[in-house]
Amino acid sequence: MYRLSKPLFGVYIHWPYCLSKCPYCDFFSQVNRSMDENEILKCYQRDILFFARLKKSYPPITSLFFGGGTPSLMSAETVAKVLMTLQDWFAFDEKPEMTIEANPDAINREKMQAFRAAGINRLSMGIQALNEADLRFLGRRHTVETALIRLEEAKQIFPKVNADFIYARPHQTPAAWKKELMQILSLNLTHYSLYQLTIEENTPFYRKQVEVPDEETARTFYLMTNKIMRQADCPPYEISNYAQEGYQCVHNLTYWYGYDYLGIGPAAQGRIGLTATENPRSVAAWIKQAPVCVSLTKQEKTEEKILTGLRLMQEGFPASLLSSKGIDTAIRYGWGFLKDGLFYPTEEGTLVLNRLILTVLPDEKE
Repeated sequence: MYRLSKPLFGVYIHWPYCLSKCPYCDFFSQVNRSMDENEILKCYQRDILFFARLKKSYPPITSLFFGGGTPSLMSAETVAKVLMTLQDWFAFDEKPEMTIEANPDAINREKMQAFRAAGINRLSMGIQALNEADLRFLGRRHTVETALIRLEEAKQIFPKVNADFIYARPHQTPAAWKKELMQILSLNLTHYSLYQLTIEENTPFYRKQVEVPDEETARTFYLMTNKIMRQADCPPYEISNYAQEGYQCVHNLTYWYGYDYLGIGPAAQGRIGLTATENPRSVAAWIKQAPVCVSLTKQEKTEEKILTGLRLMQEGFPASLLSSKGIDTAIRYGWGFLKDGLFYPTEEGTLVLNRLILTVLPDEKE
C-alpha cells in the first residue's frame, strides 16, 4: 500500500504535437512538422513566470510530467531549459520524479540519454499492443520489435520505466488478452498502465462506430487483469495503473490525492487551492494568452477530490466528506466498505465507478 511521507506538488507541461493522430485519442494534439520549438519554449517560460507571480510561496516540486501529444519529439535542450526556468522560481524536492512520455517511433537511445542528462528520471512509453495487427488498428506507427528494443534501452538508462497498453479491443478475447498480458509481464517493468479501450466522442473511432466488448465481457477483462497483476506482485493502486511497491507514479498520485499542480502549455489545466487555471485548446490562442484563473467553491473542490480520490484502490477516502446515505447504499450494493472512518471502494465498486461517485457525492446541505 502506498503511503505519502510528504505533501505533493506537481508541474504538468503539455507538448501539443504528434507525428500522427491515433484514432482513439481525445487528448489535445495536432500533427505539425513545422512547429517553432523556440516559440513554444518562450511560452512555457511565460506560463512558469505567471505561476511564480500568482502566489507568494509554493511547496517544493515533487514531480514534473511532460505529457502530450508526443513530448519525446521535443529536444533535450528544451527540456533542460524548462527545468532551469522552474529552478529559478520554485524549490524542488530532494528527489523529484521527472517523467516524459515517449512513443517508440519518436525516440532512440541517444535521445533517451540526452533526456536523462537533462534531468528526466522516468520514461513512460506508449506501446498499446504486442501484436502487429492491433498496432495498425490503433493507428500506431511502430512495430512490436521497435517497441521491445526501445523498452530495453529505456530500462538501461532510466531508474523508472512505465509502459502503456490498451486492452478489451474489438474482437479480442479474454484468453488472447491473458496471453498478451503474460508477454507484457515478461518485460519486467516496475509500472504498467493498462487501459480498457473506450470510444470517446470527436475521435475517428467514434465516427466509425467502433464497438467495444459488452459490459459483462469488459468486467471479465478487468477482474482477470487485476488478478494476474496481483499474482505478479504488481497490484493495481489505481483503476488503470499497476506498480511494484515503491514504484507508483508520484505525479499521478498528486492528482488522485487532490494536491495542487501547475498546468503549463496549450490545453493544460492546474489547481492551486481554490483556484483552477485553464489554457486554450489551441496552440495559436495559447501563444497569445497566459493561463486564465477561475475560482472554485469549497463544494466544487470537495467534489473534485471525491472524483479523483475514489480512483485509488488501496486508499480509504474520508467518510466525513461523503454522503452518509450514499455510503450506506454503496455498502448495500457491495461497492465499498467502511474501516476506521474511511470508505474503501471494492473491486465491484471500481467497475461502476461513475455510479459509485454519484451515489456518495454529498449534497450541499450535508
